[in-house]
Amino acid sequence: MATMISQPTASVLVELEGELAYLTLNRPEKRNALSLQTMKELLSAIRMVGDNAAVRVVILKAKGSAFSSGHDLSEMIDCAVDQYRDLFGVCVDMMEAIQSISQPVIAQVQGPATAAGCQLVATCDLAVAADNAWFATPGVKIGLFCSTPMVAVSRAVSRKKAMEMLLTGDPVPANEAVAAGLVNKVVPASQLESVTLELAQKILSFSPRVVALGKNAFYKQIDLTQHDAYEFTREVMSLNAADADAHEGITAFLEKRKPKW
Repeated sequence: MATMISQPTASVLVELEGELAYLTLNRPEKRNALSLQTMKELLSAIRMVGDNAAVRVVILKAKGSAFSSGHDLSEMIDCAVDQYRDLFGVCVDMMEAIQSISQPVIAQVQGPATAAGCQLVATCDLAVAADNAWFATPGVKIGLFCSTPMVAVSRAVSRKKAMEMLLTGDPVPANEAVAAGLVNKVVPASQLESVTLELAQKILSFSPRVVALGKNAFYKQIDLTQHDAYEFTREVMSLNAADADAHEGITAFLEKRKPKW
């Protein structure tokens, strides 16, 4: 039984169900556009569940037909440069928070994810998409190049694919997105919730301490040179090998039993 810990009228709904946290974008009438208030609420929610040791996996989803249409353009007319800096600064903080918390964050994408919405999917550790979902970074079409979405997208897909998305703004269907590496799985819309939950439950079967260690190490090593990455991960793996959960996992494997974390 899920426990709602946010107001039902909030832009981001927060529910806890056992070791799972559900964060739901709740502006369906605005195609879940990321207003400043919405981003602040999502940032706060991410930090809150990140600080909750009882939460082991986070699922990010959305109400309505769209996952997220990106920034709320109605808030972006005739602002001063410092206002834009503040707006995009909150967006960057929100994206970085997703990757800085110890729990894996899975995007459950039921519909279009465009601009900063596409960035949000690319930022999540894992993503499952319905087969009718699609993705785009269309800012170039309205004179606002998707520069911050580019950071996440170009780290998820190849350079050529990222440049194609950014320079044309054309939509990328779900089957193409999975081939490009933007999402992990594409499933029929009727199976989206169950497949996402199955992926979360698989992660829940592992040591939470080891999962957190691995997530943190992944993002620290990914942009290092190969030599520096090996130097860093050698130390990480040495400390991991000396941990009680590694001893239990290896012993359980040798004894042909399930580990007790």
